[in-house]
Parts: sequence; structure tokens; C-alpha cells
Amino acid sequence: MPVVTCVEDLREVAHRKVPRMFIDYLEAGSYSQETLAANRADLQAIKLKQKILVDVEKRSTATKILGKPASVPLALAPIGLCGMQRGNGEILAARAAEKAGIPFCLSTMSVCSIEDVASSVSLPFWFQLYVMRDRKFIKRLIERAAAAKCSALVLTVDLQVIGQRHNDIKNGLSVPPRLTLPNILDIMTKPRWVASILTAKRRSFGNLAEATAGGDTKSLSIWIQNQFDPTLNWEDVKWIRKLWKGPLVLKGILEEEDAKLAVKHGADAIVVSNHGGRQLDGAPSSISALPKIAKAVGKQVEILFDGGIRTGQDVMRALALGAKGCMIGRSYIYGLGAYGEEGVTTAINCITKELSTTMALTGVNTIAEIGPQVISK
Repeated sequence: MPVVTCVEDLREVAHRKVPRMFIDYLEAGSYSQETLAANRADLQAIKLKQKILVDVEKRSTATKILGKPASVPLALAPIGLCGMQRGNGEILAARAAEKAGIPFCLSTMSVCSIEDVASSVSLPFWFQLYVMRDRKFIKRLIERAAAAKCSALVLTVDLQVIGQRHNDIKNGLSVPPRLTLPNILDIMTKPRWVASILTAKRRSFGNLAEATAGGDTKSLSIWIQNQFDPTLNWEDVKWIRKLWKGPLVLKGILEEEDAKLAVKHGADAIVVSNHGGRQLDGAPSSISALPKIAKAVGKQVEILFDGGIRTGQDVMRALALGAKGCMIGRSYIYGLGAYGEEGVTTAINCITKELSTTMALTGVNTIAEIGPQVISK
């Protein structure tokens, strides 16, 4: 592995190593991608205040997330089809997170199953849930997560219908993928990626295999197309809260009123998120929504942040505006696609080192000290 100094270095390598259809899936936002762009632009617009001549020799990035120690205020966000960026991708990412001392969250739409990941790590991980029409299957998924000793359930609440991502349609990214001639030619130039996929545990949605009783990929495709549920509402949150006895996190909150309802319905934490700009295009950036939500419910519920984090400086910005921790998605997937588990570790380390340096140069020693004072007005 050559010298990597930042997440952007990993991104460039991943673009060379991973087939175009899966890179496009990772990178794209919905429709005109306005919200996707705003997530990064609005973060970068926030300037940090330099503070000099403060003793910062003993600073630490250690904190707690959902009551558990974390080496840095980061968690690896749930990513669908993670295992198509690199074979066994979810397992590799979970191992890297465990070694780093931070949470990993497995997606419902992962390639490796809950059980695959649980058998490959020694510590509990989080499970992200999409609520589908088949409520018996959802109940079963929750039971499987509990049996695997998952330490939190992350309920995604902003995907009742799927925002269109134009490149996915053009690239034939479906279940199963449509192997057009350009796709085939591109894949042929990625022999290491091919090898990792061919030797992986699975090449389809591991958590959903039960839904079609071991049926073929076509059966699974038909089932998925009919399962995303536009009737999802707060009553379903009540139902899930009764089923799940551990910490419950609601991911996809952008408005104060929804944050208050999340607290009312028993959420232990919320994630301020616009789904990485992949759902409602034209929605506000996550960072612009964070301060008002933190003001409204920050003393009642733990607030996590998701949306555009690429650097330790970005983490500092989100913490200063009210988040207790940040979830990273694309940032660690770049590392996964570039160098597997080692690449994920590198992404985490880059962001951690940047955060530590930024703490020093803004005059803070602990995560708890980070607040509005580090923002330049």
C-alpha cells in the first residue's frame, strides 16, 4: 500500500479498482444531486477559530457513543451492497471498526448477513433496519439482530420510497445487475476485484435470503421491488420500540418536529441525516439542519450526525454544532474499495489524526470541550 495521507487519496484508488457501476452507486445522489453537493459545500463553509498558546499535550479523541467507549466520535454508517465494493466487505469493515474501537452498523441491504458478520467479530455491532411490507419478516430480522447480540438497532426513516439515482438506472444496477457490454468490459479490467467477489461468502443480499426461502436471484428481485413500504408511520416506530429492547436510533431526521416525535416515541438517539443526498433532492444539507435540532432536543436524546464527513475538521464542525458523534459512509467505503480492511483502517486513522490536530490548533483537549467556541463567527 502506498503512502495515503487523506480520505481523498483512498477515493482516487477506489475509483481505479472498483467497477464503474458500483462506484457510481456509491458516489451518486438522487436526481440533480443538489443535496449531495450541499452536504460538502456547507460543511466546508464553516470556518474554525484558531486558538494559540494552550497546553494540548494530553488531548484525547476518546468519547462515548450510546453509552459505550469509543476511541473517536465516529461510527461506520450502514451501506447497502457494501460487499460489492470488495468481497466480504461488511466483514472487513466490521473488523476494522472493532480494531479501531468504534461502532460498525450493518445494513439490511448488506451482502454479508447478520450471522456472517457476527461469526467474524468478537464485539457487538449495530444493525440498521429498513421496514418492509412483510412485517413478519421484519419481526424476524429484529429477532435475528437480537440473537446476534447487536448492541443497537438503527431504524432508517427516510426511505419509504426510493429516490431515483440516474446512473444506477443507466448502469443496469439492479438485482441481479444487468451485465451490459460496457459493464463486462469494465469488470474485466478489475481482476483483483473479481477475485475478491468470487471468493466471498455471498454475492447477493444475505439478510434477505430467508424472505424467498432460498429462492433464486430473480425471486429475490421481485420480492425486493414489492417491499419498500410507503405506509410506514410513527405507529410502526411504536411497534419496533416494543420489539427491540436495546438502544433504538432513528436515522434520517432533518426537522425539529420530527426530532421531538422521535424522542416521544422512545428513541435513544437520532441521526441528523438526509441519506447522503440520495433521497429527497433539494432537502437542506445535514449540517445546516443540525444546530436547530440540537437546540430542540439535544438535552433529551443523543444526536449523531451523518452527511459529507471526509476529514477530522468536518467532525470538529459537527461536534461544535451539537452532535455527539459522526457516522461516515463514503469515506470508509473508499478505503474498503481501495485496500480492503487495511483501507478502512487507514480511513479511520486519517480522520482521527486530523481531528486530533484540529483539536490542538483550536485549543481543546477533550471531545467534551468542543463547542461553538471553536467556530469562527
